[in-house]
Amino acid sequence: MAGRTGAPAALARAPGPRRGFAARIGLDRIIATGVLVLFVLLRLWDPPLVETLRLRTFDTFQILRPRPVTLRPVAIVDIDEDSIRALGQWPWARTRVADLVRRLNEAGAAAIAFDAVFPEPDRLSPALVAESVAGLDPESRERLARLPSNDRIFAEAVAGGRVILGQTALAQPSGNDAALPETGFAQLGPDASAHIAHFPGLLRNVPELERAAAGRGLFTIVPERDGIVRRVPLVLVAEGRMVPALSLEILRVLTGSGAVMLRSDEAGVSGAALPGFEVPTDASGAVWLHFNHHDPARFIPARAVLDGSFDRERVAQKIVLIGTSAIGLLDNKTTPVDRTIPGVEVHAQVLESVLTRATLSYPSYAVVVEVLLAVAVSAGIIAFAPVLGAAWLLLLGAVVAVFIAAISWFRFTELGILLDPTFPLGASLGVYAVLVFTNYTREQVGRQRIRSAFSQYLSPALVDELAASPEKLRLGGEERRLTIMFSDVRGFTTISEFYRADPAGLTALMNRFLTPLTDAIIGRRGTIDKYMGDAIMAFWNAPLDDPDQEANACAAALEMIARMNALNAVRRGEAEEGGFPVLPLEVGIGINTGQCVVGNMGSAQRFDYSVLGDTVNLASRLEGQSKTYGVRIILGDATATAVADRFALVEIDRIRVKGKALPETISALLGGEALRASETFRELAAAHAGLLAAYRGREWHEARRRIETCRVLGADHRLGALYDLYASRIAGFEREPPPEDWTGVHVAETK
Repeated sequence: MAGRTGAPAALARAPGPRRGFAARIGLDRIIATGVLVLFVLLRLWDPPLVETLRLRTFDTFQILRPRPVTLRPVAIVDIDEDSIRALGQWPWARTRVADLVRRLNEAGAAAIAFDAVFPEPDRLSPALVAESVAGLDPESRERLARLPSNDRIFAEAVAGGRVILGQTALAQPSGNDAALPETGFAQLGPDASAHIAHFPGLLRNVPELERAAAGRGLFTIVPERDGIVRRVPLVLVAEGRMVPALSLEILRVLTGSGAVMLRSDEAGVSGAALPGFEVPTDASGAVWLHFNHHDPARFIPARAVLDGSFDRERVAQKIVLIGTSAIGLLDNKTTPVDRTIPGVEVHAQVLESVLTRATLSYPSYAVVVEVLLAVAVSAGIIAFAPVLGAAWLLLLGAVVAVFIAAISWFRFTELGILLDPTFPLGASLGVYAVLVFTNYTREQVGRQRIRSAFSQYLSPALVDELAASPEKLRLGGEERRLTIMFSDVRGFTTISEFYRADPAGLTALMNRFLTPLTDAIIGRRGTIDKYMGDAIMAFWNAPLDDPDQEANACAAALEMIARMNALNAVRRGEAEEGGFPVLPLEVGIGINTGQCVVGNMGSAQRFDYSVLGDTVNLASRLEGQSKTYGVRIILGDATATAVADRFALVEIDRIRVKGKALPETISALLGGEALRASETFRELAAAHAGLLAAYRGREWHEARRRIETCRVLGADHRLGALYDLYASRIAGFEREPPPEDWTGVHVAETK
């Protein structure tokens, strides 16, 4: 402030020390770059939280766009609850299972596969029954022993068609010694077995069945950490050797291939190939499934097949899977699109996806793409954040976010390739948040620096009073009726953002507008309590008596508005001459009168002449409400009552501000005595009073009519936002009337 604040002004103009590397680059940029590096390392580590977020995003894609059913190459013969009730508990006698296989072969099934394993001899075979029945005569026992076993009958049925038996991997060694048929594998590329899931044991079928089958495959499914099935392994390592999944083995049998070709690279498995088929996999040899919803049309009850009542066309030339949906057999899975489906249906969806070439893939290079996207977007934010304003940066970020999401969606829907959008978006958002935080911190530090500089300077009246009475320099205070003023510059954050690269310029601007505002206050016998960054707190009637304190405070407020308008005009002229943009300065003011305690507050080492009390708190709240009501100056009831016959006032509301139990009538100060005496103001005051009366009397139609009249009469006084506010309230009350005990008091939600 010229004269009184020469020290801070000179400090703002003085050349600073030579700027180091951090100052030239910007500490916020360095911190943001470090955060970006941490994000990249986090993605390479890929902890469970990051993986889960990525997987849930892929789930969302599938929920929004499940795989369309274009072909039904698979039918499921379901050992369901009805079949178990009709035919007895599972496992059934293998003669019955043999009947099931024969009927399916007779209906023309292209292949039959079991989502089940038969590891032990059938206990219902005649010889085993003969041994277990007590008291059986020797002749009957011998006759039963000569009958073929159920496993032989079942094996004959299996050998009569293309039947693939199921196997399952075990977490412990199984101790299989028998030399049984195995599916051969060929590898094109480096040995990928280290990347494939390993199991110590393998549960097989009885040897007689294994030798009769056309193929053998694992129906083992390994869910993700959250229990959701998203990938199904096409190949596993069990008992130290590679074993195909049930679905892959079915395809091998159908194509007549003697072996499965695995393609691999340094990252692991890249795909499994059969004549006419090549299925892309992830590095572990698993296929990402594009699921569709549980489809009852895939299922045929086993009972219907056995009694011959099923439609043969439903299995003719199709792959038939035999499995169960019975709840008691515990073969249910969760997929991205269904909470629970039978496990056998997962294998059906694998086959459908492969045969229709609708599988998904998450290639090994995807992580590189995701990291590069994150780095590119974050680097752009780091580079342009100090240049662009907050609104433009937010808009640019939204466009980039939509672009990344669109790329990810396009690759999923059109190419079947998964790309995680959450990591680049999360990393860039984290970098943006760091920049916002550091900028906010820097702004707060700047405000504190300005506050500290100006807090050393007191009003001349206080200096004279202290010089004449040095005994006042002691702790304590007295109770007096004071008029308190709070003023604040609107949009200071935007202004600070504009001066991000020029803190000295921001300090000079602060001095430039605080000086005329301070002069207006002191020129009307006010005392500056403190500067709070861009805000001023002042009071009247202390330390010197001021019998006209309310009028002086109101006159100072009008003078502050006039001086701010003059400053804005000068700055616009400077901007036009210099060819640079300018942000107009707007100030909001709250004034309230009441009992306070005023005196030297603080400690024995340091104290300030200040004021405390509820009146102070309400004045601060009124300044905050000036933004809500769209007016420049708001007066509390005591102040308005004292100056109502000397200034142009209009009552704007009865409100209960935050932290206050009792309502307060508040008014807008529009001008001085000349305006109050004008005909146009009298018309406005009358119309405005009628509006408030109609509003508080619940006469919504009349209130809306008076709003339009007031808009015209108040056009020169910037009351448009106030009338917009009342129009919005009235519209809300028309939709939902206020309670019967409503008195027109508005509860302020903000400070």
